[in-house]
Amino acid sequence: MIDWPYLTILLCIPTALFAADGIQLERVFGPEQPCKYKHPASFTQLAGGDLYLTYYGGAGEYATDTAVWGARKKKGQDKWTAPQVIADTPWRSEGNSVVWQAPDGLVWLFFLTRYGDTWSTSRIKAKISKDGANSWSDPFMIAFEQGMMIRSHPIVLADGDYLLPVYHETGHDREIVGPDSTSLFLRFNPRTKTWTETNRIKSRIGNIQPAVARITDDYLVCYCRRGGGYDPCADGWLVRAESHDGGKTWSMGKETKFPNPNSAVDFIKLRNGHLLLVYNDNMNDRTPLTVAISTDNDKTYPYRRNVMQGPGPFAYPVAIQTQDDKIHIVFTSHDRTVINHMSFNEQLILSTKPNR
Repeated sequence: MIDWPYLTILLCIPTALFAADGIQLERVFGPEQPCKYKHPASFTQLAGGDLYLTYYGGAGEYATDTAVWGARKKKGQDKWTAPQVIADTPWRSEGNSVVWQAPDGLVWLFFLTRYGDTWSTSRIKAKISKDGANSWSDPFMIAFEQGMMIRSHPIVLADGDYLLPVYHETGHDREIVGPDSTSLFLRFNPRTKTWTETNRIKSRIGNIQPAVARITDDYLVCYCRRGGGYDPCADGWLVRAESHDGGKTWSMGKETKFPNPNSAVDFIKLRNGHLLLVYNDNMNDRTPLTVAISTDNDKTYPYRRNVMQGPGPFAYPVAIQTQDDKIHIVFTSHDRTVINHMSFNEQLILSTKPNR
């Protein structure tokens, strides 16, 4: 039987993207919106059930007209509101944004402002909203050191602190991530309103953009994008690190068996305790987009499925699990001009033949 609404969605996408069976796919925004460049996107589900999405956009990645935009999909509705500028520093380029609602109801917007020609001159800023992302505070700096950047959602720790994944990018070549680039975390105490910094995760060719999950109260794992360049290679892998003291200190980064074409990944813990990793299962190209699930606390990932495949690129995935237990992923395509949103049930991945 044909799912007509699903078919309509696909036909509305220029050079249509075809997702795996069982996945609902929608084109959120494309180049027809105020700014052509849209990359990357972040989103969260708010307490009332709305989805709220942010991205930075403008004429291009390094253009000075870029701003952070926000849009909402109200609970029970099919359409997103028109994007509106929610952060914009005059005469500076904004960068990656992350939106997240904390347990106390505050909605946090983290974003970058670039002060030079490369991302190694960026700093991390934040805004907060007390009314469900309808209005925002003035911006404030949370990382003053140049080269500090953000990409992934924070998590809540066992003691109630928030752990924000960040990274320090080095070098002044736009095509190479410096080998001394490192991942780290900023820890926020919601009682004292103070931030502290963990040690930095080092690895062979550098690593950035950590995504973290809490396995137990003390045991945490993160997966990081590799450093290096974008030329074809045979040794580009996701980097993994772990903490055994509740996220206070982190191990050295070790390369895994997951290929990484110098591209972002996401890693989350589902409510049933399973772990979900979404990444590009390719050493050199940002396709396919693959979801892998571990049911044994990160020991193995036997369940894997390509949720998007074809020419690509399918880049910068961000994953959440909504109140109805569905898994949602946003990602960009069409040379960073289109934001896409997919949703599916975990069983879609678990029903695949285990990869041993």
